[in-house]
Formats: sequence, C-alpha cells, structure tokens
Amino acid sequence: MNNTLQTTSSPAENIVERLFNELPLSPDLLAILQQLEYRTMTPIQAASLPITLAGHDLIAQAKTGSGKTAAFALTLLTNLNPRRFAVQAMVLCPTRELADQVTQELRRLARFADNIKILTLCGGSTMRPQVSSLTHGAHIVVGTPGRIMDHLQRSSLNLEALNTLVFDEADRMLDMGFYDDIAFVVKRCPSKRQTLLFSATYPNGIAGLARQFLRNPQEVKLLAQHEENKIRQRFYEIDHDTRLQAVGQLLKHYRPISTLAFCNTKQQCRDLLEVLQAQGINALTLNGDLEQRERDQVLIQFANRSCSVLVATDVAARGLDITQLEAVINVDVTPDPEIYIHRIGRTGRADDNGWALSLCSLSEMPRVVAITSIMDSEPEWHDLATLQSDDNTPLAPPMVTLQILGGRKEKIRPGDVLGALTGEIGYTREQVGKITVTDQSTYVAVARSIAREAARRLSAGKVKGKTVKVRTL
Repeated sequence: MNNTLQTTSSPAENIVERLFNELPLSPDLLAILQQLEYRTMTPIQAASLPITLAGHDLIAQAKTGSGKTAAFALTLLTNLNPRRFAVQAMVLCPTRELADQVTQELRRLARFADNIKILTLCGGSTMRPQVSSLTHGAHIVVGTPGRIMDHLQRSSLNLEALNTLVFDEADRMLDMGFYDDIAFVVKRCPSKRQTLLFSATYPNGIAGLARQFLRNPQEVKLLAQHEENKIRQRFYEIDHDTRLQAVGQLLKHYRPISTLAFCNTKQQCRDLLEVLQAQGINALTLNGDLEQRERDQVLIQFANRSCSVLVATDVAARGLDITQLEAVINVDVTPDPEIYIHRIGRTGRADDNGWALSLCSLSEMPRVVAITSIMDSEPEWHDLATLQSDDNTPLAPPMVTLQILGGRKEKIRPGDVLGALTGEIGYTREQVGKITVTDQSTYVAVARSIAREAARRLSAGKVKGKTVKVRTL
C-alpha cells in the first residue's frame, strides 16, 4: 500500500458554513437529512465529506460531539448497495457504548432506503444471537475489535464484499490495547476499500496505524475550539492530600445536577467514590472491573439523571455522549493538553453552558501552563477556601431509575412503559424521564418524589398486558 500522507488540516473557524445539499448525495438521503433538520454541516463534516465522497482515504482529528458520526455515515451509506445482502461497511469502536451510539445514528440516516440492516457486534453480549443475525445477512456491522475478531475466527462474519472501513476514536482503541486485534481484522478486509480514521487526539500510534492500513490518506485536523463563555474554566490550587475532599467542596458550592469527574487512575476513582458517598453525594464509578451489565446500568443511571456524579478515567469514559452535563471536574490535571480539551468539551454542548473545574497541586503547574498555552488563554485561578454553600440540603439527583424485568425479548417498547405510567397510573409526562430498553430489562427514570410509589404501582399493574417485576436501582 502506498502510504503517502496528504495533509489538508485546518482550524475549525476557517471552514466556511456549507449546506448538505451542496454535496453529491442522493435525493432520498438529502430528504432524510432535511427531515432530521440537518441543514448546515459542522466543521468536521464540511472539511471531510468532499474528500470521502470523492473516494479518498481519510485521517480526521475531531472531538466527540463534533458531528463525526454523520461525517463517515453519509459516506458509507453512499457507497452501499441496499439490494446486495452482504457486509459492505464496518465501523470499529473502542467501547460498546460508542458502538450503540453509532448504530443509532446510522439507523436514523439509513431510513432513506428500505431494509438496510445494521448489526452491533460487541463483547458483553452472547455470541449466539449475533451469529444468528449474521446468518440472515447484514449490510453494515458496528463493533469492538475483539468481538469482530471472534466472529472472523468462527467464520460467522464474511468481509469479502466490504468497501468501507471506519476506525472511530482510533486513539482510544490504541490506548486500550486493541492494536493486535485491529491488525487481525484489517488483514481480513479486501485491500481494495476506502478506509476512514477518526481520532480525538493524534498520538504517535495513529501515524503508524495510518501508514499500515490507509492508502494515500488525506488529513483533516480541526483544532478543538470551545465557544467562549460556553465553558467557564476555573483552576484551584490544592495540596495533594486534600484533593479528594476538595471535589466534595466544589460539588456543594456549584451544585451541578450532573457531573463527570475525571481521575488519572482506576484506584483514584475507587478512592474518590468512597469519599463522595461518605459525604452523602450520589456517585457511581466506571472502571474496567465492572461486568458489562453493571457498566450498562451505571451509564443508564448517569444518562437519565439518576446519578449526580460519575467518576471515571479517560479510557472508561470514552465514547460517552451525555446531554445536559453541567460540569466536568478534573480531579487530576492530565499530562496531555489535548485530553484536557477533550474532557472539558463534554460540557457546554448545544445551547447549554458548563463548568470545567480543575484541581491542581504544585507539581502539576507545568501541565496547566501547557494546557493554557495550547488553548491560547490565561488560567483563571480561584481559592478553594472562598467556596461557600448556602444550601446544605444533600446533593441528590432529580430522578430515580426503576428496572423492569423484561425487555426487547418480551417485545416491550418505551411507549408501553410510558403508557402504563401516564395512562393507567396517571403520572404526568414531566414526571417520567428517559426510558431505555435492553434485551432483558427496561429502565425508566421517574421523578424522585414518586419513585417508591411508581415502583409499587407498576408491580401491581401491567405493562403490555403482563404483570412485571420492578425494582429500584
């Protein structure tokens, strides 16, 4: 493979606002974009789509929430022949959560054509249903490298018809040690294909990945810029041994409804969780020691506002796209400025504002200098001793999650649960939050004030004509 790198990198602010109807997309796909109210392209879409729709391989650096999924989705859907029942596109993701998000976005965009079948292939789920689904044929597969490799070794996945390969969040796949799995998978892909690589940061390993697996790639590198005043950044100097207690001080002063607290190590995540729970703060943690079911439940509770604080490392939090995240706390200052930008970019999304609060010991000062240098800004220092909390009520999330035993296998849909709560039981739509249906369980967020009664009345009533078991998480 010729591995010459053509660089067309540019800062986000230099991308002129463009409309999707300027692109060589099918009328049906343009109609779906209009229906979904996708009119103007995000900077990453405007920079990358003309390159990828022209058939070139691509390396694109863009942060989570920048619209990168649609950027590669439109290309692989354009390359797709819906009448051919074979795997024509594959998206590799570092985590099951990101794979699920990508699959949802692909399904929304794939409505322009009838019967485009998209499968998610990830660990944490049993193999048999996945093998069965592959037997019936699929056009696109989205999955984690390890599980894709398992299917290739079992010969349950055939990639002979593949024309588009996507690496999503390639930097995290390398961080998580997936290089060998990726190499195994790519060697079983046709050499004549289009390969698109998306990454939030650009460590050395990405260049190596590109040299080995991409052909004459063009590069789009958008500088991660956050809108001024959308994210208020504050730095607090602390002694190292008071770091964990300081997190509680920040939470009690700012009182965010939803906070993502980043630690540099798994052990620190565990220690912080213990400290926060002892202070009466509703917190959960994500770490590699959790079983997939436990991990799913943690993410569901955080996403539906049933958990005030999620404590995580960068690797564990990768692929999370949580709406309405009021604050990010950097419990440690990361040594990588690009990781810092990526962390704080999770708040202040869309029309929301957000806080980025960082705790910094004396030894971490050079890291702050590196961060503010790359962001071309002066750090705003505040004194932890001046923080006061006039509100002494416990920091409790607004919602509580109820788990209903029964999910997709019992053909339960979100509308069935919403109907049971708002129709038969009589709660208002505002008292019911996000409803998530998995294969074997359904999770519904309800207002904290009605949680106990809602669990009792759901158990005493029926969902989809059947009695169900309900418990509070």
